[in-house]
Amino acid sequence: MTQQPTSDPSPERAITRTVETVFRLESPRIIAAVTRTVRDVGIAEELAQDALVAALEQWPRDGVPDNPAAWLMTTARHRAVDLIRRRETYARKLAQIGRTLETTVPPPEPSAPDDIDDDLLRLVFTTCHPALSAEARIALTLRLLGGLTTPEIARAFLVPEATVAQRIVRAKRTLATKNVAFEVPYGPQREARLGSVLEVIYLIFNEGYAATAGDDWLRPALCEDALRLARVLSGLMPKEPEVHALTALLELQASRSAARTGPSGEPVLLKNQNRSRWNRMLIARGFTALARAEAAGATTTTSGPGPYALQATIAACHAHAHSYEDTDWPRIATLYAALAVRSPSPVVELNRAVAVSMAEGPAAALRIIAPLTTEPALRDYHLLPSVRGDLLLRLGRKTEAQAEFLRAAQLTHNERERSLLQARAKECG
Repeated sequence: MTQQPTSDPSPERAITRTVETVFRLESPRIIAAVTRTVRDVGIAEELAQDALVAALEQWPRDGVPDNPAAWLMTTARHRAVDLIRRRETYARKLAQIGRTLETTVPPPEPSAPDDIDDDLLRLVFTTCHPALSAEARIALTLRLLGGLTTPEIARAFLVPEATVAQRIVRAKRTLATKNVAFEVPYGPQREARLGSVLEVIYLIFNEGYAATAGDDWLRPALCEDALRLARVLSGLMPKEPEVHALTALLELQASRSAARTGPSGEPVLLKNQNRSRWNRMLIARGFTALARAEAAGATTTTSGPGPYALQATIAACHAHAHSYEDTDWPRIATLYAALAVRSPSPVVELNRAVAVSMAEGPAAALRIIAPLTTEPALRDYHLLPSVRGDLLLRLGRKTEAQAEFLRAAQLTHNERERSLLQARAKECG
């Protein structure tokens, strides 16, 4: 006899879930709007949390308002005005803006969506300010823009909650003590700051796409958070080619996620992936974003495609191919060569070597890799011996390949990847 599902006996619990869901979706915009008033992201987050507490207290008693998001926004902004009135340190600011705010009730919905979008864009640039370390930028961005809690961020990056909490507190303190302006910079500063913003989003995605440590190969939630941030940013900055390019890159990379792990969660290499499991909708979105990047670049830049545009084009080459062997490897090798000129790094050279190995053979790739073996930045980078092992195996040099795979297995901190590398070493034996 099948047991009938029971409904939640507690209407209050249902309302609480509604509050939490609305707040998670709307908190970035609320924090951004309040930051414009108080000019401090830490205080803005506290006021947004105050609005959440007020909703948890009032909605179960009075009912959910017709527009929950506007209710939270209005409550948080009123708290901001009250704070400005109370605190002497905000006396001058009250004289400038408090009188207007105290007689102006925020509309239920923004009269112009661009108003809030502008605030959200300012918040993106603030959380990714170069004055903060990369780790602090990531933690603060996920907290304020991704809506993640401190425990969720800690679990995602496999670090103690106290570490994440310290990073967030220090980041807020740094922004306050350095009096970082809540603004979108222009000119050269904007270009430099935009690079920081895109880097943070890409780092978040990569940690989800190929986890550096832990028991899981993928962390889909991180990929989703990064992709959501990239999509928001592309909507806010439609004329920036590299913003669209990053979005395209993440869409195309995310399209392979389902095929990148086997039944037991083990990694599946690109050449062995079942391409019918690639998400065609995400691929189509990626192609559309890449077309936008190319169109924006044609009107705003004269130096050719940027680093993210080149990487997105490489990802598009993989998406167009029906099989690993059908991939346009010569073009990918050429694109990596262009990327090495635009953004030189040993990791780009390593990726170029992989493409060259498919276009010209493993011996040509080993010549590219040879100088990388003495590169300090790659000393503990497990993918260097992993790639070298694959090239040696293809040349029939099994003993050398086995040693490389074992070294790669020792260097990785991801258990799934370690098992894969150990299995490849065993095959060489």
